[in-house]
Amino acid sequence: MIRFGLACLFAAFSLPAAAGHAYSLWGDIKYPSGFTHFDYVNPNAPKGGELVAVSNLRVSTFDKYNPFTIRGTAPAYLDALLFESLLAGAMDEPGTGYGLLAEDVTVAPDGLSAVFKLRTAAKFHNGKPVLALDVKHSFEVLTSKFVRPAYRSLLEDVSGVDVLDERTVRFNFKKKNRELPLTVGGIPIFSRDWGLEKDGKRKPFDQVVMDIPIGSGAYKIGKVNFGKDITYERDTGYWGKDINVNRGSHNFDKITIKIYKDNTARLEGLKAGEFDFMQSHSASEWVRRVNGKRFDQGLLTKREFKHNLPTGFQSYVLNTRKPKLQDVRVREAISLALDFNWLNARLAYHQLERVNGLFGNTDCHAKGLPDEAQLKLLEPWRSKIPPSAFGLMTQPANSGAKEPNPAELRANLKRAVALLKEAGWEVKDGVMRNAKGEPLALEYLDSSEGGLRSHTTLFRNLERIGIQIKPRIVDFALYQNRLQKFDYDFITLAYPGTQNPGQEYVEMFGSKEADTPSGQNYTGMKNPAVDELISKMVSAQSKAELLPVCRALERVIAHSHVLIPQWTSGQHNLAYAGRKLAFKEPMPPYAKADAWLIDTWWAKPASGEGK
Repeated sequence: MIRFGLACLFAAFSLPAAAGHAYSLWGDIKYPSGFTHFDYVNPNAPKGGELVAVSNLRVSTFDKYNPFTIRGTAPAYLDALLFESLLAGAMDEPGTGYGLLAEDVTVAPDGLSAVFKLRTAAKFHNGKPVLALDVKHSFEVLTSKFVRPAYRSLLEDVSGVDVLDERTVRFNFKKKNRELPLTVGGIPIFSRDWGLEKDGKRKPFDQVVMDIPIGSGAYKIGKVNFGKDITYERDTGYWGKDINVNRGSHNFDKITIKIYKDNTARLEGLKAGEFDFMQSHSASEWVRRVNGKRFDQGLLTKREFKHNLPTGFQSYVLNTRKPKLQDVRVREAISLALDFNWLNARLAYHQLERVNGLFGNTDCHAKGLPDEAQLKLLEPWRSKIPPSAFGLMTQPANSGAKEPNPAELRANLKRAVALLKEAGWEVKDGVMRNAKGEPLALEYLDSSEGGLRSHTTLFRNLERIGIQIKPRIVDFALYQNRLQKFDYDFITLAYPGTQNPGQEYVEMFGSKEADTPSGQNYTGMKNPAVDELISKMVSAQSKAELLPVCRALERVIAHSHVLIPQWTSGQHNLAYAGRKLAFKEPMPPYAKADAWLIDTWWAKPASGEGK
């Protein structure tokens, strides 16, 4: 079962029911009331065995058990395995939430509230029932100053929570927004007892660091090699093991998550048999280095699984808080130096696809010229947005042909120099300088030296036109600290995709968030046009109303060149212990690889039977 929380909301799509066993954004619920299990699980999967996997986080340690507070790092998957939400998402149907802790959800006719009735069987790990007061407490904590700002932004339009009776809770909304019932249905619920001292006094939530979380999920914390690896043990008394959204899930008795210092150590650990499953995010690694004796012997299996997930918008992020990056012509010039075709052919073995805009592989993606509906949205802001937003949708440079084209690259670099000259920069003694003689020098900040190879084509081409580039590799703790302070010129971020964009875009591009420390507006964008478009997108009451708005928003941000689109892949590259692990084919179309594994795979019986 996937907790329908932040990560799943970012991948949501489709669906509006007013009341019942599920809620959907646009009304077409796949699974009817009384369904027995999701189609993509094996309802008779055997329970038992141990899964050993690797962390999905870039950090090489952990120092707390609270995954919600700002400071520190919690172990990978702790939030998903220990905490549950009122609703659960499905991997074959984005945008619908089915009852998990809640057995029923009712949305008011005016759309300004949603009532959830909790299951009487639901209980926390300490044996106490999950009550409406716990839901109210969780909401109030998650919107407090002690928690990551993303929660406050996501829940900004929730005015409060009313406890109607012991197991019934109502969320009240400031405005009608079809996504809000899913948003509140996806927040993690934890016990009011978490963080209580022996004398009954409550710690401030930012001081709840090493207290063992009190959630209601299928797993508890087991053996811990602190800072290195952690084992989660299945709760044999788990309250929800027989409900429909969980049938066929939570099949491993133990799930151990190992942490490696870098990708090289992780890959060598896989080849040595130290763990059972790894997803490769590097095309060159996948083609050239995911091989060896254990693969030849059949102990490890290497497979590619196609998916239907949105592309997301992995990008170079330009920090417009920096004076030298505030001119859109400078930012566009920098984007022209990325030779994607060379990179894809020479480094990635043609495995990558170019990202463009925010909403690739979804109905929200803008194409060609803006239609009448988009123009109506854009016109009031003509003086606030790039004129090019009224023309053809952006097409990233050097991304159309399969093989590199030196002539095309030269033309793009020539265009870049012309744009820079318009912006007041010219090459003097081989260096791009402004009228004051100051060089156009940029620092690229990252925490992984291994990824620098894929950035060399951009850096080399920028230096060819006189822009000085200084790659700065720091440890992840310092990297996080500098991101929280917005102390960088440009970085790389992999933004998740979504087919139903909503309130999370306030956090990523909203003006108010640009100056919020530890926020996620990494570009520093402050544009009233963007603010209004996001507001209209969030409040859209039909798909027909949504699509012109999200396409107009995509045009404005793409033509602002605050993001330099990088690349994506339409498949999951997975290596796993094929003789040990089993799963039901095919992979559900909207599944993230690690969630699919942890939620639905199982250990083959000792006899070797199983698929």
